[in-house]
Amino acid sequence: QSDLAASGGGLVHTGGSARLSCAVPGFTLADYAVGWFRQAPGLEREGIAQITGGGSTNYPDSVKGRFTISRDNPKNTVYLQMNSLKPEDTAVYYCNAKPGNYWGKGTLVTVSS
Repeated sequence: QSDLAASGGGLVHTGGSARLSCAVPGFTLADYAVGWFRQAPGLEREGIAQITGGGSTNYPDSVKGRFTISRDNPKNTVYLQMNSLKPEDTAVYYCNAKPGNYWGKGTLVTVSS
């Protein structure tokens, strides 16, 4: 198994959309729960989406209805589609796989007002 790698961040206007990708080479996604987390300046890292090995998803209220997590098993990639972005969504976004608690480098998303 290799390190995870998140990508797709950048500058987005309020109300816009972005899609993040998390490459998870060497993992069998059906055996792992993969989650997206974010950390804004001065704040603690928070979980914002998770997809279990069985394909179940869950989200906190702060992003429910706006963010969607999905995965492509043959490509070993997990996605986070983010819509209706707000300035408070500005953060570094990370992906994580469990069991094993694997983390990847984050990708910065900046939402301009």
